[in-house]
Amino acid sequence: MIMAGILLIMVMTQTSMAAQNYGEALSKSILFFEGQRSGKLPANQRMTWRKHSALKDGNLKQVDLVGGYYDAGDNVKFNFPMAFSTTMLAWSVIEFGEFMGVSDLKYALDAIRWGTDYLMKATSVPGIVFAVVGDPNADHNCWERPEDMDTSRRAFAVSKKFPGSEVSGEIAAALAASSIVFEKHHLGYSSRLLNRARMVFEFADKHRGSYNDSLGPWVCPFYCNFGGYQDELVWGAAWLFKATNLPKYWDYVNREIHNLNNFGEFGWDTKDAGINVLISKFLINSSSAASKPFITDANKFVCAVLPDSPAASVSYSPGGLLFKARGSNMQHATSYSFLFLAYASYLKESNSNINCGHVLVTPERLIQFAKSQVDYILGNNPLKMSYMVGYGSKYPQRIHHRASSLPSLDTQPNHITCKGGSSYFETQNPNPNLLVGAVVGGPDFTDSYSDSRLHFIHSEPTTYVNAPLVGALAYFKSHSLS
Repeated sequence: MIMAGILLIMVMTQTSMAAQNYGEALSKSILFFEGQRSGKLPANQRMTWRKHSALKDGNLKQVDLVGGYYDAGDNVKFNFPMAFSTTMLAWSVIEFGEFMGVSDLKYALDAIRWGTDYLMKATSVPGIVFAVVGDPNADHNCWERPEDMDTSRRAFAVSKKFPGSEVSGEIAAALAASSIVFEKHHLGYSSRLLNRARMVFEFADKHRGSYNDSLGPWVCPFYCNFGGYQDELVWGAAWLFKATNLPKYWDYVNREIHNLNNFGEFGWDTKDAGINVLISKFLINSSSAASKPFITDANKFVCAVLPDSPAASVSYSPGGLLFKARGSNMQHATSYSFLFLAYASYLKESNSNINCGHVLVTPERLIQFAKSQVDYILGNNPLKMSYMVGYGSKYPQRIHHRASSLPSLDTQPNHITCKGGSSYFETQNPNPNLLVGAVVGGPDFTDSYSDSRLHFIHSEPTTYVNAPLVGALAYFKSHSLS
């Protein structure tokens, strides 16, 4: 308990440091998605150093697959993490859109629709769901602008014979969540999203299997599904229940939730904690047996994360940043912070607290914890460094991102070949193009950060780091804490 107490003091100390401009950070976190766009860019594109790219995606399959997002610093479209990012952008607007302001909300809707327009294309052929566009092995062997790429743009799909329930279930979740968002802004579009979500979910559930087995080297080791596909099926059903209120989706969730056991995990791969928090909104005031295991496991998730909880199972850096194994660490800090804020609002509605052993956890404690993580990202950390590009006076300059690190077409219109960009990757010069709003993978466990493209685990931004941060920043934009 001494260690837990020290960690609590560290987190509270970080929170009490310099105040952050959450409104500025929110605007920039949304702007980042414009830098990740694939396809023909719109006239109102604000990240102007980016240009049209991948305009023939899908041609080899005689399907229009132009659009969508590049997942990170590469030029491949991986639809599994892309769909999760779209789901989280939609949930951010559903939960905290009222705090965004007119301008930020408009751009957030644009960011969601850039994802959903593409996901509608990826599911436009009956019995097929496209999962990847581009050859990831060839792409990762090049350092090339997306505007120049000449590697294969082959598209890979799951089907009845070669199923992929995780990517299909996540796409269903993204479309259903987005249908809720657009119900207030574009009813016809909302209806189309919802109808497609229902069709894709039925396909995912009827033809069960993992895209790890169906697509093998085209998704692994890049975005292998380590958590199994059943969580994506329950996640998709949960969002369809929220969007339709139809009993069949609630029955599905209630029946299948018992197959999930990763209550402490949430991210592009594993949805368990998100499912429990999402469903808890419907059950938080209920004392019936129906509230279990959702409320129980949502509480267990909180207790597994808070540093002052006797059940804590995650680690923290000396400066107070949450740490979990595997991949870009900031994804955990942003996604867990979002869940804490959402759950805190549900707990407040029911005047509820959580008991983590002998530690009483209030909704305010959850909010304070989320703020400590967000503030760390924005600069309240031992290095006094923002991990969001373009925010604050000190931030990463050499991010692992092809488009950002290579000169734009405006300054160098000549084609840069696959290996022609290697010198730009290797140079110690700052990236010439500012990918404003990009949150990188972050520091190591000692709060140290090497500003190097070579160390991609730390220096690469991803859409699924930024997407949940959008919601958290919207909340803190309108809620000041002492």
